[in-house]
Amino acid sequence: MAIELVNVGIAVRDIEATITFFTDLGLTVLGRDTVRGEWADTAVGLDGNHAKIAVLQTPDGSGQIELFEYIHPDAIETSPTLPNDIGMHRIAFSVDDIDDALAIAARHGYHPLRGVANYEGVYKLTYIRGPSGIILMLAQSLASPAGAPDE
Repeated sequence: MAIELVNVGIAVRDIEATITFFTDLGLTVLGRDTVRGEWADTAVGLDGNHAKIAVLQTPDGSGQIELFEYIHPDAIETSPTLPNDIGMHRIAFSVDDIDDALAIAARHGYHPLRGVANYEGVYKLTYIRGPSGIILMLAQSLASPAGAPDE
């Protein structure tokens, strides 16, 4: 059996603010729609399912996220997850400049949960809590570019 990861779906409070955040980080919007009807009720398992959706893609085309803002039924607020909660944990992004990524996040009011760590000289990485409480891992490789001398 062949299997392929298509995207990760995330329910959000404010789809426009969430799209702005992710596009500022460098993702692009592939499409937007509003979904409703019997097929949506059946697929999702919610009667009267009605939601705004948007699909965003990473610049290299390798990853997609699908955002949902529920119109009906009302979205249910939950406590933000912690890194050790069971269930959906985080979205990880590789960035070429973690300081630039953190500056973008800060403009939206999002900051590292604790700080930026150096993982064994291989990555600088951090977790931030973004729109609707989504935990994002941002990681910058510290490997030297091919052919460049080590610093």
